[in-house]
Amino acid sequence: MKKISIAVLIASTALFFTSCKDENQENAEKKIEAYNMYVDSVSNVAEETASKDWEAIDARYEKVKTDADMALTIATNKEKIQANLDKGTTKYNDFKMKVVASKEAVKNDYYKSLFGSGYVSDDMKFNWVNKDNILSVYQNFVDTVQKNKDSYSREDWDEIKLAYEALDSRKNTVENEGLTGPDNRKIALLKLKFAPMYTVNRMGAKSEENAEAKK
Repeated sequence: MKKISIAVLIASTALFFTSCKDENQENAEKKIEAYNMYVDSVSNVAEETASKDWEAIDARYEKVKTDADMALTIATNKEKIQANLDKGTTKYNDFKMKVVASKEAVKNDYYKSLFGSGYVSDDMKFNWVNKDNILSVYQNFVDTVQKNKDSYSREDWDEIKLAYEALDSRKNTVENEGLTGPDNRKIALLKLKFAPMYTVNRMGAKSEENAEAKK
């Protein structure tokens, strides 16, 4: 009788651990499935559309990816889980590269509209700006801002201010490289025009956003 009880106990224990292993594998597969479903859903969004909400998309991806990685550690059939995880990761990284490229293209077009067709992306160092073209760069900048001031958001104005300050920093260098007096005075007038335009319109954009948020 005792031998039968021991055999039953052993069998029950083995069944329990087998059940736990199966449950772990099942839970892991569900996490990987959720991960791949998320990757599939975002990958079907156009790059230009995804780029507008990319921070939120990528933050959500990191959360789902972390859950999937954790699931892998408890899976009993890790090879199967790893293969599915790698498939989703490769697909997401390919999509991410396209979105980043799209964002960079949009960013370049945006800055080219502000600073003219000669704009070169160099992390706002403006090394391409010299004594011969700096006046036209300022002129294009102020004209573009004047034209589009009613459509800029508060974030747009903040970005514009950063770009403006970077251009000003370059101007200090150009002044020592032969910037003419007449050009310098014209730039000073453009700066006087931009300053109040920025202050008034940024405040207006912020007020509109606050009013919209209260609705």
